[in-house]
Amino acid sequence: MRSRYLPLLVCFALVGEERAVDPTFLKRSISAVAAKTIDVSTASCHYKPLFGAGDSEASVPKGIARFGEMIVDPGGVSQSVTYPREEQVYFIEDGSGGLQYAGGTYPVRRNDFMYLAAGASHGLANSGSAPLRAIVMGFKLPAGIKDEPPSKPPIANTDDVKKQLVGGHPASTLYQLMIGDVTSTRDKIAAAHVLTSLFMMEIAPGGTNFPHHHEREEEIYLLLDGTGEMVAGGGMDGVEGRHPAKPGDAYFIRLNGTVGFYNSNAPGAPNAHILAARSLFPFAGKK
Repeated sequence: MRSRYLPLLVCFALVGEERAVDPTFLKRSISAVAAKTIDVSTASCHYKPLFGAGDSEASVPKGIARFGEMIVDPGGVSQSVTYPREEQVYFIEDGSGGLQYAGGTYPVRRNDFMYLAAGASHGLANSGSAPLRAIVMGFKLPAGIKDEPPSKPPIANTDDVKKQLVGGHPASTLYQLMIGDVTSTRDKIAAAHVLTSLFMMEIAPGGTNFPHHHEREEEIYLLLDGTGEMVAGGGMDGVEGRHPAKPGDAYFIRLNGTVGFYNSNAPGAPNAHILAARSLFPFAGKK
């Protein structure tokens, strides 16, 4: 005979189950993330996964393949890698060395950034006496996009990128537009397909870039220096979620999630700098 208590037991069991839901944002701190062995790793090259490949929640970002910090010891070298369906960008945080690209070696230094086309072999070698630190970014290329590797990689430095205001944002934030897509006329390097904008923000004490959201793009903010409050998500009442942020803190913001930053320092204190990457979300049916 069927127990009259069975429906109640089933109900309680369902209530007790945990339902996995993709978070609105992810937070990582470079200082708290342990290095993991991945394809670029060697005895002298160490990789800290922040988002995507190597991270415990790698499936949350949809168009972002990887975002992390590569550290190459003095005199060391990374493994050379090739990704047929992934465009990459390196940003040199500190140190100097050489970008090994398609059989050639190109000098790189602090604040250099470079676009690495899908299908091109590449890696880093450290020729200096201090660790070479680089932010590694990768973006998944959808079917139908052909990324022809140039014979030489496009490399530039933030010292050569003008600081400017961007419409819709306050004067307390200046932008350096570093890499845009192949149609861009405003970025220093116009070469990407999924990455729509790599840029640096300089935010004055007490200033903000105005929290906002993007309907077609995921975004990552990495606080390089300064302190403040990172905006990541918000409630139905329209109140933004603010989180204390320190150098090395990185936030991944899901599609349509609120994102922004407030420099909480008093006037006269140093500006804060954020490296930001915005990339297309892989919508179903879109190439």
